[in-house]
Amino acid sequence: MAGDGIVLRLGTRGSPLALAQAHEARARLCAAHGWPEDRVEIVVIATTGDAIQDRALSEAGGKGLFTKELDVALLAGGIHFAVHSAKDLPTALPDGVDLSGFLPREDVRDAFIARDGGTIADLPRAAVVGSASLRRQAQIRRLRPDLDVRLLRGNVQTRLRKVDAGEYHATILAMAGLKRLGLTERVTEHLALHDFLPAVGQGAIAITARRGDAATADALAPILDRDTGLALSCERAFLAVMDGSCRTPIAGHARVEGGHVLFRGQVLAADGSESAETVTDGPDAIADRVGQAAGRDLLDRAPAHLLASFRGPH
Repeated sequence: MAGDGIVLRLGTRGSPLALAQAHEARARLCAAHGWPEDRVEIVVIATTGDAIQDRALSEAGGKGLFTKELDVALLAGGIHFAVHSAKDLPTALPDGVDLSGFLPREDVRDAFIARDGGTIADLPRAAVVGSASLRRQAQIRRLRPDLDVRLLRGNVQTRLRKVDAGEYHATILAMAGLKRLGLTERVTEHLALHDFLPAVGQGAIAITARRGDAATADALAPILDRDTGLALSCERAFLAVMDGSCRTPIAGHARVEGGHVLFRGQVLAADGSESAETVTDGPDAIADRVGQAAGRDLLDRAPAHLLASFRGPH
């Protein structure tokens, strides 16, 4: 396919951030092969997750709501590959859909955006902070239990508009998304990993393709990043052991250094009053096993009531 002039169809959600990620994937692919831009067609596919704005995703079915329609299009042959925010990918993909790999990872940190400027510490008591993430909600409650933390759904621009309109004093968003959208000037505090360990996959762009499509796999291979793939293999293996869903405040971050993968994982009470952590490392060649071991360690050590919101038996 790479040399026969066939147009590759790239499936994506239609939000500004999803489109920015799709354009990055297309640019990298065309640069790697010396293709003109029109060799990769961006196909926008509406997902159930985008349509649901009135409640938390945990109440509507979880992460797969952002990927199901793209998976269907892949399996039907309507697209050759799909681009996702890695943190939106379920740990188990549908039969016939393969995780091809990841583009080089962006900044993994969270960013605080306050309407009146300043930091989390500067917020007045009972200030309203909006977030769609149970992890972020729990982490900010741990730091500032006096704040009024509420659900805030919608794309990045929608959330920023609601802060600007005075509906919320502040929100927390991923630095990677703000960088990709050219909105880093909105950040009023860069949140340290010590206090705000990110979601599994945060900052990474994942690519999925149809199993057995060797031509598409060959075309994608030059743009996939090895270290990001190893780090995400560790993180996703951790999440699979934890059986994490959108209903569980879980964080996990791995990085690859000098042939080793270093991992930190965390589970929190929804109100931020308690948390448990695990820190481990191992050879990057067995990154998935390092993540699995971290998950088992955290399940063994975390208080039982912290694990009560998990979906499956352990």
